[in-house]
Amino acid sequence: MKQAIYGFVIYIFMMLPPVIVISESNMVIHMHMQMPLLIVIGMLFTPLLKQKFPRFFEKWNANGIPGIILFLIILSYWMIPRMMDEAIASPFVEAWKFISLPFLAGVPLRESWRKLTPFVKKIVYVFIAVLFGLMAWLYIAAPVQLCNNYLISQQKALGWTFLFMGLCLFIYFIQTLFIEDYE
Repeated sequence: MKQAIYGFVIYIFMMLPPVIVISESNMVIHMHMQMPLLIVIGMLFTPLLKQKFPRFFEKWNANGIPGIILFLIILSYWMIPRMMDEAIASPFVEAWKFISLPFLAGVPLRESWRKLTPFVKKIVYVFIAVLFGLMAWLYIAAPVQLCNNYLISQQKALGWTFLFMGLCLFIYFIQTLFIEDYE
């Protein structure tokens, strides 16, 4: 219950107009701070939602695969440059971001992760590392501005942060091949 309260307070804070303006003013902050924080908010809500709707989670996400697939779909959706632009330009897409990331990405991620086998977790690591690598290539190598609301220099900076994060995730994946999973 305490986690849900923290999540709710952070959620309300993230929805304040000045916070939205600041967190969406820079492409790197928008993609690598605001969006992950929204996912963490959903992760904080998960214990309360599991308590309120236990049968839903047992029936819908028994082995963790449906939840992790939903998480990966929502994550991939918000990586599309057009969606970042639309989130700034359209209040409906902005609202969709504030609903989809916590409740369709954060909740399923926390609910699914402990249920996944180590092999499936490794597949998720590889998928996200490859996705980040592709996004890095897209943002760095694109000869044109991909998002109308951001400068090309911010686009390149976002590409380099995607590359760095993808490499870190890939290194972590390599480490997991040599260390047993003690969960």
